[in-house]
Amino acid sequence: MKRLAHAAPVLATFLVMMFGAASAQAAREPVLKQVDLPHSYYWRELYLPQLTAGPSSASFLPDGNTLVYSMGGSLWRQRIGDDNATELTHPKAAYDYQPDASRDGRSVVFTRYDGNALELWRLDLASGREQRLTDQGAVNVEPRLSPNGKLLAWVSTAGTGHFNLFIADIDAAGLHHPHLLLGERKSTLDRYYYSAFDHAINPSWSPDGKTIYYVSNPEIGWGTGDIFAVDVDHPAQRRRVLSEETSWSARPELAPDGKRLLYASYHGRQHQQLWLTTADGAAPLPLSFGPFDRRNARWSPDGSRIAVIDNRDGDTALRVIETLGGASQDVVATQRHYRSPQAKLTLDIIDEHGQRTPARVAIVAGDGRAYAPPHAWVSADDGFDRALQHSETHYFHCAPPCTLDVPAGKAAIWVQHGFAYAPWRRTVELSKDHTTQLTATLVPDALPTAYGNFVSADLHIHMNYGGHYRNTPAHLALQARAEDLDIAWDLVVNKEERVPDIASFRTDADPASTPQTLVLHGQEYHTSFWGHLGLLHLTDHYITQGYSAYRHTAMASPWPTNAAVADLAHAQGALVGYVHPFDVLPDPEHDPVLSNELPADVIEGKVDYIEVMGFSDHKATATVWYRLLNLGLRLPTGAGTDAMANYASLRGPVGMNRVFLDTGGQRDAASALAALKAGHGFASNGPLLGFLLDGAKPGAQLAPGRHHYRVALRSPVAVDHLELVHNGQVVKTFTLGSDRRHLDAEGDLDLDGGWVLLRAWNDGADPQVLDLYPYATTNPVWLGDHVLAASARDDAAWFARWMDRTIEAAAARDDYNTAAEKRMTLDYLGKARAAYRALAAGKSSSTAEAGR
Repeated sequence: MKRLAHAAPVLATFLVMMFGAASAQAAREPVLKQVDLPHSYYWRELYLPQLTAGPSSASFLPDGNTLVYSMGGSLWRQRIGDDNATELTHPKAAYDYQPDASRDGRSVVFTRYDGNALELWRLDLASGREQRLTDQGAVNVEPRLSPNGKLLAWVSTAGTGHFNLFIADIDAAGLHHPHLLLGERKSTLDRYYYSAFDHAINPSWSPDGKTIYYVSNPEIGWGTGDIFAVDVDHPAQRRRVLSEETSWSARPELAPDGKRLLYASYHGRQHQQLWLTTADGAAPLPLSFGPFDRRNARWSPDGSRIAVIDNRDGDTALRVIETLGGASQDVVATQRHYRSPQAKLTLDIIDEHGQRTPARVAIVAGDGRAYAPPHAWVSADDGFDRALQHSETHYFHCAPPCTLDVPAGKAAIWVQHGFAYAPWRRTVELSKDHTTQLTATLVPDALPTAYGNFVSADLHIHMNYGGHYRNTPAHLALQARAEDLDIAWDLVVNKEERVPDIASFRTDADPASTPQTLVLHGQEYHTSFWGHLGLLHLTDHYITQGYSAYRHTAMASPWPTNAAVADLAHAQGALVGYVHPFDVLPDPEHDPVLSNELPADVIEGKVDYIEVMGFSDHKATATVWYRLLNLGLRLPTGAGTDAMANYASLRGPVGMNRVFLDTGGQRDAASALAALKAGHGFASNGPLLGFLLDGAKPGAQLAPGRHHYRVALRSPVAVDHLELVHNGQVVKTFTLGSDRRHLDAEGDLDLDGGWVLLRAWNDGADPQVLDLYPYATTNPVWLGDHVLAASARDDAAWFARWMDRTIEAAAARDDYNTAAEKRMTLDYLGKARAAYRALAAGKSSSTAEAGR
């Protein structure tokens, strides 16, 4: 790290994401690609600060009655009991978080996100002067000043890409002698959700300034680790304070009396509340209660109050709790005093019938920052093309009319309502102290009705998963309605020891469903070994234990296999699907471990659908899917976003990956499931596809021969490629017009046996699709009765080699509970391998016939 004098932030390229043309090979990258850790889906939301309309973190000033806190990407000062808030910082094209006030009340250190990195800054409260403290392009978070103000502790990925604890001297000139306090350590454990390298996070100081409390995970397989204490002058002298499966925001902090240690914990519950232990790690007791999350707690200077962020009302809120008695007081910025001239914008949204309709909205002002109404849930994409955008896309769902404060000047507005409406965009000039009324009229752009009467469904949503917000079925219905999604399928699932939505699980439609949106609850079965399953329409109960093959736990055994779980689900009448299958194409020859059970379960008839479109690479997954189809295995495509619908940072909104099911317009679960299982429909993250072969729709069966096709494309984004695919090979490429969004075409093709489908795809990303790249595929029309493709023997041999590797991986596991579990597992996999080997040899297989 190096110390840097004041540097003004660079103004973002103005509104390119709204109106700039996407490049032919857009380079979508992770938001914080410098962090070398797996599963950014977790640490980015659960640990790093995010843009929220409500408060996100706070610090007391020395008087104990005034707070400095982050809200809407700025720092604010507000006196408790007063509704007036004063904006302290407002960087251009950047956002400020995690303030920590010095004990003398003269300055505040904080972290600033500029679209590239998170750097540390300092604000002089008297003069308003801002000073940059770090400048190495790393992720620097959780700055905490020592009680005497001479040292700064924080967490940084500098040098390694791992979250490590740093410390430095600090004076008026900035930081001096920054160094890694604890050093790097690689674990001997194979940790699935966490880095192989230990992390050290959540630092805070003891009142005497001699000790730092923090969270770390040496030889801990699950959770972010235990609470530790380290002597600042003798960092080798560290001790474990409390052993517990903490989460990213435990943030232990010793009270001013030096005795009570405050931290946030799930502690076996579904929500994070405040707990107290001691500096010596006494048995913890809860300080707060409730079916919502309390996090980012800070003691007042005298220990009589605690400032905390909670999501009781859905959005984030700042409350101050009296330590004695628990009385709480809301800190609400009713009157906001901004640093720059403001305007008001009221946005109304209507459909083609003149009816108000919810929609997704993104607003970027001339300062390069995103804006949303108070209490709106701001969400952010997980990647973007830095050649086109300064930072990731931020958006919110608007139930119109929506009113918000925006800096005076230009603002760009993007309104999107699903895939069957054209995007609506405007740039407006907003006048100081004036309210601008704006109406977005949505224009439909749907497929011709001849191709089907579709309902859209996202088969893979997690209503709550430990994010910033607290979701409910009613709010999930609103999210789905804004995205023009007909069916939202919440898959109840564990996050390590929690099952956040278990209280909402039910076997019938949720009462929060509306005439426009059906909310249903299913289950995702978690195993990091065999692959994840979606279980739709369980009719009796949630399947426990809910997960298997969790190393270093009591549920380490690879048994039950996914096949055993599928049998339990089918006994309840559920459909079973493989979800988010493949980020890269599996390589049976060279992959270090290939334990995914999909080929076995398909040929054994255990699988009803596959998410060809999901939180994975669609092209890689489709390649595996094609090989299965070539063997006559009639596996339809589903689609699921895997959206954590209470996150502030996620890969896309609910319905980003959805399946369009031709139910004849019926919106009930039974009709949707029947259409899914029969393959009547298509999956997409944007383009709408219509496909008829001799008048027959996807899922139908025709005889081989000469056929007349009709195709249609309607897309909210430009499409690079539209193709008919027969047995895995492109047999017709369509030439698209200048807008590359609309096509109607027909013609004739000679097609031998097998299958044929229509697909659309792009070479690279498009900033209007919050996914890897635009993609869509219909289900196949089948040609002949269980006709194998010409490549079937090679495809079967490929899967047989895959099963070799899966059997090898399963046999190497030493953590089965019993020998019988291991024998059942290997016998099942061996049977599937024999079936593929028989097909590779050109022989029929009763197992393969069952899978069809």
